[in-house]
Amino acid sequence: MATEKISLSNLAPAPGSHRDRKRLGRGPGSGKGKTSGKGHKGIKARAGHHGPGGGKPHFEGGQMPMTRRIPKRGFTNPFRVSYQVVGLDDLAAVGGEVTLEALAAKGLATKGRPAKVLANGELTGAVTVRGLKVSAAAKAKIEAAGGKVED
Repeated sequence: MATEKISLSNLAPAPGSHRDRKRLGRGPGSGKGKTSGKGHKGIKARAGHHGPGGGKPHFEGGQMPMTRRIPKRGFTNPFRVSYQVVGLDDLAAVGGEVTLEALAAKGLATKGRPAKVLANGELTGAVTVRGLKVSAAAKAKIEAAGGKVED
């Protein structure tokens, strides 16, 4: 028996998994006509009410909302630079000359974001690190292994 290729024309939900949506406000014979299951008046009968399914998530029954009670402190620097962490073990995987492009080629860093070499792990061979930030401990380990760090 040949299997048919799945496409949009022959897709169907599993039997019993799909249920028709509840059509509200379609007359008294539907069982959900007139007030559409919301009862008479009251906040929960209104559009965008704060109950289940409502649209006022910060409303707390009239008391001062938490977003206004709690003091606002601090500052988020929009110019903050976050570095990608690269360990010494990763440098050993690249070997030879280590640049951001070489790290990206091995999948150890992403291009476009600066990277910093930290002294995590051990370095076996000599490597030349070019164009990356390097911590003082990592620089010492690289030079101890016979490598060098260039800006």
